[in-house]
Amino acid sequence: MLRKTLGVAVLAGATMLTTNGAASAASGPAGAPTPADTAAIEQVTGGPATLGRLAETKFPGSHAATAAQQAADPRTQVPVYEPTAAFVAGKSDVPAALAYVAVPARTGDGTAATVWAERQGPAWAVVNVASGDYERQYAQAATGGYLLHEPQVNAWYAVHGDTVTVLDGSVTGFAAGTKLSLADYRAALHERYADKLPGSAYDRDGAGGGYGGRERAVPAADPGDVPALPFVLGGVLVLLAGAAAVPRLRRR
Repeated sequence: MLRKTLGVAVLAGATMLTTNGAASAASGPAGAPTPADTAAIEQVTGGPATLGRLAETKFPGSHAATAAQQAADPRTQVPVYEPTAAFVAGKSDVPAALAYVAVPARTGDGTAATVWAERQGPAWAVVNVASGDYERQYAQAATGGYLLHEPQVNAWYAVHGDTVTVLDGSVTGFAAGTKLSLADYRAALHERYADKLPGSAYDRDGAGGGYGGRERAVPAADPGDVPALPFVLGGVLVLLAGAAAVPRLRRR
């Protein structure tokens, strides 16, 4: 089932709430792929079903292929993590959990794409083919840190220990290259989402753009020009408060 894209800006005038506890440098992300996971992801993303799916994928504006060019690079796997509601609420020092693993690919007409693999019970499954290879490029810019995506405002970060470096701040107000401690980053998350967590009045009212959705948005800027530190990302997508981001082209 297609899931609608979240990418709303932070509501203006949100009240700052106080978090409990401080993020710990000893707490890494949850759900990091094991060697067995890596092997399973390689098998499912490089298998004939995925290649067939890539052959049939057409994004708007793509050109006609003169010969079949579909391919995946399952040896290149980029784990993408997202902050958890428990971390935002100050109930856990684990800053993020694995959302999906990105594998660079090409569609049948040669267009750059990314295959998303998600853990489903004990197995792994391909859940989406998205346009572009943004995850791979952001991971290169992360220079060894793990890649963190904040899907509600479509911001991307590199996390090294207890330091969070902004790769693309989107509409968060943080410029690319900004460094935050995990505690300061959690405070920023708390300000944005504490009143929108699951079970909140915001959530019960069914308002869009709250926290906890599994939706993901297109990266705000093409990271192809991202250099090594300091990070300089141009062409940041400007959103008014409450406006939706342009969805990333995808085929599920």
